[in-house]
Amino acid sequence: MTITQQNQAELLAPAGSYESMTAAVAAGADAVYLGGQLFGARAYAENLDMEQLKRAIDYVHIHGRALYLTVNTLLKEEELEEKLYQYLLPLYREGLDAVIVQDMGVLALVREAFPKLPIHASTQMSLTGVHGARMMKELGVTRIVTARELSLSEIQEIYDKVDIEIESFVHGALCYSYSGQCLFSSIAGGRSGNRGRCAQPCRLPYLCEGKRQYYLSPKDLCAVGILPEMLRAGVYSFKIEGRMKKPEYTAGVVSIYRRYLDRCLSMGEKETYIVEPEDRKQLFDIYNRGGFTEGYYKKHNGKDMMFLEGREGEAPERNETLFETIRRTYIEKEQKEKISGHISLHVDMPVTLSVSYKDVKFQVCGERAERAQRQPLNEENIRKQLGKLGNTPFVWERLSVDTDDKSFLSVTALNELRRSAVEQLEKEILAFYQRQDVDEWRAVKEISPERSEREAPRLHVYLEKPEYVDEMLSFEEIDTIYLDCCAFDENMVIKLCGDSRRDGRVFYYVLPHIFRAKEEHWLDKVYETLCSSGLAGFVVKNYEEIEYLVKKGCSLPLRCDNSIYIYNQRARKTLVDYAGFEFFTLPAELNERELRRLSSAQSELVVYGRIPMMVSAQCVRKNTGGCTKQPEQKKNSKQVRQPKELVLTDRYKNEFPVKNQCRFCYNKIYNCKPLSLLSSKNEVDKLSPGAVRLDFTTESVQEAKTVTECFINAYKRGIPYREEPWEFTRGHFKRGVE
Repeated sequence: MTITQQNQAELLAPAGSYESMTAAVAAGADAVYLGGQLFGARAYAENLDMEQLKRAIDYVHIHGRALYLTVNTLLKEEELEEKLYQYLLPLYREGLDAVIVQDMGVLALVREAFPKLPIHASTQMSLTGVHGARMMKELGVTRIVTARELSLSEIQEIYDKVDIEIESFVHGALCYSYSGQCLFSSIAGGRSGNRGRCAQPCRLPYLCEGKRQYYLSPKDLCAVGILPEMLRAGVYSFKIEGRMKKPEYTAGVVSIYRRYLDRCLSMGEKETYIVEPEDRKQLFDIYNRGGFTEGYYKKHNGKDMMFLEGREGEAPERNETLFETIRRTYIEKEQKEKISGHISLHVDMPVTLSVSYKDVKFQVCGERAERAQRQPLNEENIRKQLGKLGNTPFVWERLSVDTDDKSFLSVTALNELRRSAVEQLEKEILAFYQRQDVDEWRAVKEISPERSEREAPRLHVYLEKPEYVDEMLSFEEIDTIYLDCCAFDENMVIKLCGDSRRDGRVFYYVLPHIFRAKEEHWLDKVYETLCSSGLAGFVVKNYEEIEYLVKKGCSLPLRCDNSIYIYNQRARKTLVDYAGFEFFTLPAELNERELRRLSSAQSELVVYGRIPMMVSAQCVRKNTGGCTKQPEQKKNSKQVRQPKELVLTDRYKNEFPVKNQCRFCYNKIYNCKPLSLLSSKNEVDKLSPGAVRLDFTTESVQEAKTVTECFINAYKRGIPYREEPWEFTRGHFKRGVE
């Protein structure tokens, strides 16, 4: 595809306040995205109230732009069923252009209650390829926001194979973790990024291998230099990050990207695309974090993408002259739309004013003109009075006057004619967007699957090291074992599934946390072998794997891990209907009361294990000492590489294990303490889950054995524990998240 073949594109700007929204429009944004007082992923921005939101929708429409509302947090049951519809209804009627969503339950409700409202799948959904894009399209999504980690070739493949709009980030802050897969702020500090309250622990220094640096802090993205390549890859909407930034940031960045995106769209095939050094310098002066990076579009990861040195104690110099120019040009100057008009003023005839703006044309009539007794209205006086458009969003581009130079009309009548024309023009423009035919919608209460309160929950274990297996097989109380694919290859699976020691136990294979081209090529090769190995089923961790297995016609049962968030019954039902899940894992961020509304015989609760707090395309080991891919495989060996472990230590001496998942080249960072609900057995019993699960990730074999014995005693043999005999956290089981 050439640039000329994709001759349309959208420049999408952030707005954390009403002033930022108007600044974005003035600077040339085609669309803005912003949040209201509810359900947005930037809870600490100056989010607009309902009246401001409606006014903002009207404002962008008057100026021919679009407004997308962020509803991109995870919603609890009562929020979804009791608040979301009433929140969206007036905005839908006002003409809201789209909603950006993360939650599957939100997606389902919007599709059902507001079928004419476009849905954009947030980058928080961690969409990394063709399969996730297809799934979203089938569920009614009109646009996907790609994961920031995707390469241009991966975006190109989505464009080539799925008929869906693609939105990708072009400028602003980069998260260290795949968006939506980060629980660091939530678990460590109680402020959930999935609820719009991220405290950004990634921007703090950590000690690793004896060196204190900002290992989790990427530089800011600046892709102005590769806009033509992004267009060729199929990106339609170019998204600037920064809803927490000031209006000067929004306007300044938008103005530069507007100029270069227009240049790309008008370029001939043989023209050379060059970004002027002074424009790069201006972007740098507006805001940067240790310089810029072009992100992941051309590389998988790298030390040069990180701001390892940080800016601790250093206040960046501010280019006051630049900011003053931006404010004067885009913020203080009111945006006006050019309109055309024609007035006819003749004796004994009603005065008429015809107005045209783009496709809107109409005529208003005023009072009958009288013959002037003294001084008739001349063209100059008429223009002067009609030209007083004041604080309206319009300015005359052309105004023709047809008068007989004999007529008189009062100033009041002329003013009323002008006001009437402006009011009708606004009404005509907004009517094109507004929706009045909204059928009343009533939520159908989703019924949770029945819980069996008389049966003790089954015991499952999740293993990330092969050396755990023998010990786990020695416990007859364990009936299901999950084998993580980063530690167990297909040969190990075949051997374990045929092991005579199984005694009725079943094995499920846990697919990669992130599923991209490398993972898909691997699964293509081993899929048939795995399906015929004796496996009981697959555990999936992302939407890509769901669609992959559905389209494969997988006959094995599927289970949904808690990295696929199910905060509400509508989300659960959507996924069950799509993929027929037999089992799902309860979320890590909900408290006991909230879990009770979701728990069922088809659910499991993790009662022990280090919670993965970040999943990243970056590699801590590579960024500290270089990529070794250790331990090295022996020549011709089929033994899977085992993840290497590092430790990040924060300012409070908390130690967070880091695993290099070398088999698929991503990092996982775990909490410093394991979640443990050993002494909360009575509370867990009240939830009546179908199973409880122990996750073993970094523990020694002896530690795993001890933990398993204690939980079997408590949950299977009725031996109570007042306190755990190890360091632990209860996570969100008691406190939950806001």
